[in-house]
Amino acid sequence: MASSAAAPAAPPALQRGIVKMVLSGCAIIVRGQPRGGPPPERQINLSNIRAGNLARRAAAGQQEAKDTPDEPWGFPAREFLRKKLIGKEVCFTVEYKTAQGREYGMVYLGKDATGENIAESLVAEGLASRREGARANNPEQSRLAELEGQARTAKKGMYSDGTGSHTVRDLKYTIENPRHFVDSMHQKPVNAIIEHVRDGSVVRALLLPDYYLVTVMLSGIKCPTFKREADGTETPEPFAAEAKFFTESRLLQRDVQIVLESCHNQNILGTILHPVSRAGGWRKTRCGGGLSRVCDRELELVLASSVATRHSLLVVGRDEWKPVPLYAKERKLRIWRDYMAPTANLDQKDKQFVAKVMQVLNADAIVVKLNSGDCKNVHLSSIRPPRLEGEGTQDKNRKLRPLYDIPYMFEAREFLRKKLIGKKVNVTVDYIRPASSATDTAPAFSERTCATVTIGGINIAEALVSKGLATVIRYRQDDDQRSSHYDELLAAEARAIKNGKGLHSKKEVPIHRVADISGDTQKAKQFLPFLQRAGRSEAVVEYVFSGSRLKLYMPKETCLITFLLAGIECPRGARNLPGLVQEGEPFSEEATLFTKELVLQREVEVEVESMDKAGNFIGWLHIDGVNLSVALVEQALSKVHFTAERSNYYKPLLAAEEAAKQKKEKVWLQYEEAPAEDVVMVPEEKERTANYKAVFVTEITDDLHFYVQDVETGTQLEKLMETMRSEIAAHPPLEGSYSPRRGDYCLAKFVDGEWYRARVEKVESPAKVHVFYIDYGNRETLPSSRLAALPPSFSTCALPAQATEYKFAFIQVPQDEEARADAVDSVVRDIQNTQCLLNVEHAGPSCPHVTLQFADSKGDVGLGLVKEGLVMVEPRKEKQFQKVITEYLNAQEAAKSARLNLWRYGDFRADDADEFGYSR
Repeated sequence: MASSAAAPAAPPALQRGIVKMVLSGCAIIVRGQPRGGPPPERQINLSNIRAGNLARRAAAGQQEAKDTPDEPWGFPAREFLRKKLIGKEVCFTVEYKTAQGREYGMVYLGKDATGENIAESLVAEGLASRREGARANNPEQSRLAELEGQARTAKKGMYSDGTGSHTVRDLKYTIENPRHFVDSMHQKPVNAIIEHVRDGSVVRALLLPDYYLVTVMLSGIKCPTFKREADGTETPEPFAAEAKFFTESRLLQRDVQIVLESCHNQNILGTILHPVSRAGGWRKTRCGGGLSRVCDRELELVLASSVATRHSLLVVGRDEWKPVPLYAKERKLRIWRDYMAPTANLDQKDKQFVAKVMQVLNADAIVVKLNSGDCKNVHLSSIRPPRLEGEGTQDKNRKLRPLYDIPYMFEAREFLRKKLIGKKVNVTVDYIRPASSATDTAPAFSERTCATVTIGGINIAEALVSKGLATVIRYRQDDDQRSSHYDELLAAEARAIKNGKGLHSKKEVPIHRVADISGDTQKAKQFLPFLQRAGRSEAVVEYVFSGSRLKLYMPKETCLITFLLAGIECPRGARNLPGLVQEGEPFSEEATLFTKELVLQREVEVEVESMDKAGNFIGWLHIDGVNLSVALVEQALSKVHFTAERSNYYKPLLAAEEAAKQKKEKVWLQYEEAPAEDVVMVPEEKERTANYKAVFVTEITDDLHFYVQDVETGTQLEKLMETMRSEIAAHPPLEGSYSPRRGDYCLAKFVDGEWYRARVEKVESPAKVHVFYIDYGNRETLPSSRLAALPPSFSTCALPAQATEYKFAFIQVPQDEEARADAVDSVVRDIQNTQCLLNVEHAGPSCPHVTLQFADSKGDVGLGLVKEGLVMVEPRKEKQFQKVITEYLNAQEAAKSARLNLWRYGDFRADDADEFGYSR
């Protein structure tokens, strides 16, 4: 009988791939190598074995369907494969394929079939079993049967004692209160497994060990996504597939840590810490590769959350990946292929430069002087100055309002003025906002240069925002015309909101009542005597009309005045008259520019002598010891006027004019020297006079002013008090018979039960009357029942008020309340209710400035405060004070070297940390 042998079947072809995902203990997804885009992938089911199924959530549309839990040992089997295979290269054979397209085969770890057989490993660990009905009719199945028997004997996995219920997860698919859940994590890293990648910036994560299954949106970035069409299909945006593959290849089914940072509209925002780079290096790579954009809204929420919990991890990560999108933009990678930088058309010298600040135009705009001498307007990028509530930026017909009428506008302008005027700053242009023409709803705008301005490493816009003096502008996601430090601005605004600073404060809005008396003759007449008696008054130059005509803000008097420089003739500038334009005199523009550069928006001192018919005040202006009238004459931009002859500044004016004449420049260009005349002898400048008199210190105020009594008239006061109290004892005042009025002199009953002379300063109600004790300098609030009329025989006509107010000369009181309190406490301990020696050094805006000596040791009290580091030295330019100023400055340097009190942290005057909302 003839027989023929059947031809042997060809062995299955060996194929290779990289494991992308483990679906269960017996199924994996294998992908190829990427070539110009995401690679192809296929599902391989392990043949001849079965592992427990994983939990499945019920379909959303089927109400009666229930969630299916894990089968025992299903999850450990999946985890065994996940940890062994994810991201590894494997080889596999496809043994057969079902009608539904499922492929079954053998999988080996490595590049060939000599590697570890995955099915055998699962069976050996008791995590999978042979499929029922599979007979040991070939070596592979025989081997599986042998391994299964060994696992059963060793009681491994599913063959161990018990039902295996401890391997079934209690999966939580939903969270009732996501915000509370995120807050409960306190921004600490949570162990997790990435189970699914929806797109490049949205993943589904399994939080361990409690098995919460949550969707996490990566904070601060947004990738191209897949749009779901009406028919259920998905259409990818450009580079959406590449971004998804990028994230999948690095995160899918990896062990990671997630920092849950914020929650917005039920969406959880977080940062994923990749195993390779704990600072989020994979996210940096994705941004740098041009696969995602920075998402401001999410970043803003994260920053607000990180401030609330003082968690620094995100701040570090943000600083590291912050420049990465710029890297992608500059190289026009992927989604940035059509990107055009906002400053692409600018030369490098116009993008970054150093300039001197000449003027603060607004809370977000300044004028700077370039090295070329030209002036340029610069706007601070991405911030909006304070504005009236309900006032829209698109209101074409809105009227310009004074800055002190807009809440916090004055504070913002003052912050910039004190910080920047006259200083050199670094300017980095972020973008140019083109000019726009007027429309029906919006006014016209000229071209604006928007930049980041820094001084001493401090971003001025960030400092403004952190103090609540400006807000951050929100942009469309595709709008790149924004600050290069936009995320820092968002962080500063989050701090300001949290701390209730400025515009975000719930306190009452500050009100500035400023009287503008410029050109108001009647009001000017009322102010004139007061300003004349005040001597030198503090002021801020708000505007310069010409070289000798300025507008000043008087902070103490809270008024605006027009001020003309006395003693000089300055060239008149051009004037617009009805029907014609009057040309300016030669060198008028130069004089105006000189005055602007020297005094505009700077703090000055003025001495008012008189006023003209138009209500303009005339006097002398000083800045840092320089008389502006003299300076203009020195620069040959003005001539001396004959009215200067009766002033104290006639000699320096004449000397300055004589020197300018010799140079024959500007207004003296055509000057011809007249025949020599007799020289007018002017007395030499006076020396510092030290004429100390004995005084008794009675009161120290919180701002370090003090009141003294003259020792020479002390006996007169004692006699008056003794007589007055005798008369009061003989004829006690009737309680409640006196009705106090502001400014009245009266008798007040002090806490010691004795009566003293006083002046009523304010009447709030019969129960609250503010009085000032005119012989001792202290203040008190009393009910009117403790006040009485002052008999004429004890009035100030009989004996003037004995308490005189003084201020220490040559020192500056600290602005910090605690530091000022330390200085006041030291002075109170040393000199209150003691006899001292007093010498008047110079006049002051509110009271004379003096030096004070201890009566016994003759030691200088103010110098002692400087030596202890409790106060700073106030430099003065007058020649007669230079010797004593030098002694004070030497003492200050010694205190600074010893790190005493104010100087314990070094030279704090350069410390600007508080500009960002932090406390030392």
